[in-house]
Amino acid sequence: MKDVTIKENIMAVEEIIARECIKSGRKVEDVTLIAVSKTKPVEMLMDAYAYGCRDFGENKVQELLDKYEVMPKDIRWHMIGHLQRNKVKYIVDKVYLIHSVDSMKLAEEINKEAAKKNICVNILIEVNVANEETKFGITCEEVRQLVQDIAKLPNICIKGLMTIAPFVQDAEENRIYFSKLKKLAVDIMEENIDNITMEILSMGMTGDYGVAISEGATYVRVGTGIFGVRQYMP
Repeated sequence: MKDVTIKENIMAVEEIIARECIKSGRKVEDVTLIAVSKTKPVEMLMDAYAYGCRDFGENKVQELLDKYEVMPKDIRWHMIGHLQRNKVKYIVDKVYLIHSVDSMKLAEEINKEAAKKNICVNILIEVNVANEETKFGITCEEVRQLVQDIAKLPNICIKGLMTIAPFVQDAEENRIYFSKLKKLAVDIMEENIDNITMEILSMGMTGDYGVAISEGATYVRVGTGIFGVRQYMP
């Protein structure tokens, strides 16, 4: 029954995505679902793959690498967790998008490793919109300067912004943070900085992705809503 459950879960998520897009006057194809597969076994990922999922998000480099080796090569891997500089070299040529760039030093390391492989790495700037002490990401006030600095690096392409909103019981409480990230992206785009676009807004998770879509999310990161409660290896 496991594959049926995952399939049904994905269908339910897709229904919510479609509903929110219609309500917001957006095209359903403008929102990409990332199946957040951290701590989940390959068998469960393959069930999601069989249904049609091609975007998977991982938090840890080693887990991403392990799954990358054994899973189909048409998967687009997303690094959504905090990325340490000493791990960059292992994933720059394997990930479709790094969501969690929050410092110039990390960007410089990505640029250096990308240059060695003669590639351009797509990244998002992680913004801690709610200013939570327990979360990574830069403040809204720091975004413009960091974007301008990173934009000068030849082997990086800034594709947009990412945020992890607070854990709340009522998703509506996070609307203010999603709205703020969207406004930030619009303001940056109007500056016409070379080597950046703001086409991607990665925001919204299992508990609040509906609200995030209504505020302009283009990527939503859903784990529990697809795979069930997270399982940590002993």
